[in-house]
Amino acid sequence: MGEQQHVKFPQEVIDEYASLGVDLPALFSAGHLGNRMGVQILEASAERVVGTMPVEGNTQPYGLLHGGASAVLAETLGSIGSMLHGGVSRIAVGVDLNCTHHRGVRSGLVTGVATPVHRGRSTATYEIVITDEQDKRVCSARLTCMLREIGAGDAANLPEAGRVEGAATDAGA
Repeated sequence: MGEQQHVKFPQEVIDEYASLGVDLPALFSAGHLGNRMGVQILEASAERVVGTMPVEGNTQPYGLLHGGASAVLAETLGSIGSMLHGGVSRIAVGVDLNCTHHRGVRSGLVTGVATPVHRGRSTATYEIVITDEQDKRVCSARLTCMLREIGAGDAANLPEAGRVEGAATDAGA
């Protein structure tokens, strides 16, 4: 956990964010809750986001994968898809998350795949299916994000890992 990862973003998306001073792959690899939980983003586009998370370290007292951990994985994947759909002029803000937990998992990795249900101008909804290493469904989730225009102070709130060195981060620059 905490290691630099290589997310597969479409190059045109990486270039678009870099022009605004955002190092998109670094933004999804350091300093946030998903990183502490061992979430690894393997693939990311507005059409499909794939990530994994270890069960170990993310369990409840009975030794099963914690439902909240599944929720973190689901919201992370759906938020990334929503953000990529919204483009560089919008921020994706989660407004509704629901999860149905189908089976317990005690070890290994779980994999989440987020695909769009709705991609509109002001909202995006993603279905996230989380499976175990035997490809059995562990959790079904749905996330709706509001897409809002980026405000003047939003870039300044990016973690250091997501900033391109020397890029302006305030409205006056």
